[in-house]
Amino acid sequence: MSGQPMPCDVAELSTLFLFEKLDAEQLERLCREGRVELFEPGYVYREGDPATCFFVLLEGTLVMSRRVGGDDVETNRTSHRGAYVGAMQAYLAEPERAQYKGSVRVTEPSRFFVLPAETFSAIMRDWFPMAVHLLEGLFFGTQNTQRAVGQRERLLALGSLSAGLTHELNNPAAAAVRATSALRERVAGMRHKLGAIAAGPYRRDTLEVLVEIQERTAEQVAKATPLSPLQAADREDALSDWFDDHGIEGGWQLAPTFVQAGLDTDWLDRVAAAVDEQTLEGAVRWLNYTVETELLMNEIEDSTTRISQLVDAAKQYSQLDRAPFRHADVHELLDSTLLMLSGKIGSGVKVVKDYDRTLPRIPAYPGELNQVWTNLIDNAVSAMAGEGTLTVRTVLDRDQLLVEFRDTGPGVDPEIQGRIFDPFFTTKPVGEGTGLGLDISWRIVVNKHHGSLQVQSVPGDTRFHVRLPLTAPDQTERLEEPS
Repeated sequence: MSGQPMPCDVAELSTLFLFEKLDAEQLERLCREGRVELFEPGYVYREGDPATCFFVLLEGTLVMSRRVGGDDVETNRTSHRGAYVGAMQAYLAEPERAQYKGSVRVTEPSRFFVLPAETFSAIMRDWFPMAVHLLEGLFFGTQNTQRAVGQRERLLALGSLSAGLTHELNNPAAAAVRATSALRERVAGMRHKLGAIAAGPYRRDTLEVLVEIQERTAEQVAKATPLSPLQAADREDALSDWFDDHGIEGGWQLAPTFVQAGLDTDWLDRVAAAVDEQTLEGAVRWLNYTVETELLMNEIEDSTTRISQLVDAAKQYSQLDRAPFRHADVHELLDSTLLMLSGKIGSGVKVVKDYDRTLPRIPAYPGELNQVWTNLIDNAVSAMAGEGTLTVRTVLDRDQLLVEFRDTGPGVDPEIQGRIFDPFFTTKPVGEGTGLGLDISWRIVVNKHHGSLQVQSVPGDTRFHVRLPLTAPDQTERLEEPS
């Protein structure tokens, strides 16, 4: 937006705090290479436009804002003469590549002294070379520091996740190893028992019935449902009595395995009816091997499935095999993060998922959203000190997808709620937090996804709200549908 040209008055410029120390020749150069413009109410420039000019307010009122989601959120309003906005860092970068970091509008007719970015850069370097060098060092030094600490933050998170993932993988892997070793013993025992049965006085029709019972036993194991401790104890007692009544020694050792497989005395009666009294014990022990084998194979299947789920979650979390920007299912991302953090969350925190599964996929950087979820979940768990309830909720909020993280911790002090998204601000003890987790999350949500990140907190109820747009019209051509 261009304003109405007006005369540039050297005397007026000299009254501004930015220029009051300049000599007459310098003020003349400003008027010669700059200009004065009158802007009617409306935008002077918008966020994301090429940063072509440096503006100094001479008269009027300006309002600064940043884009959050689809709205411009006001960040400052002033009528102070000499307030400056625009290409304030033109001397740090190539002007043709710089963009305005926010929007500026005026609420009444307002006059500005306007200096082209290239001219502002040249004047700064000509008149204040030492200051420019110092500012460059400060600016780029701060950038490098934030980048280094941000990288450390990510490495700390990865280290924590790696430790948790190793722990989670170790349990099912160890269970699978134990079950495989036990299975080898049971199969060897089954071969021995089968040989004994084959050499015994079994008729052909009796063996056929036993094989049929063996097949039905395997099916029964697959369909078995867990019993309550009281129900299991009662059934074990009943099976032990049955074994005693039929002269089978050590029946109390067989009973727990049969109960776990969902078998009862009716099933044993069918076995007894198929064989004579002399061969009953051998048949029962042979079928016991069948039960144990099936149970061990189920354990191995459960363990390897768990390992596969953890590997899939790790892959989903890291997004190593996906495009950086694509349509993503937020619930898949949340589930993978919760699974990856399950070891850190611990058994004292109850996790409640309140998902609206009808919500559509959204355009996003999945790996970076997972980093946001990690930061927010980690903060919630830390706040609750390992005891409480974490609720993760998704819902449609007008034209945005809302993800809410709610914890039952002590809450965020109202005096610091406005500072928690500031870089390097942390309430954690020295050495336990960098103060960049929420700052990085805010940048990912607001700057990269054009959403918003807000907090509402009272003791016992803290809620972080992440709002994400459902569409990205300016980036549609960059999206990739999941395969």
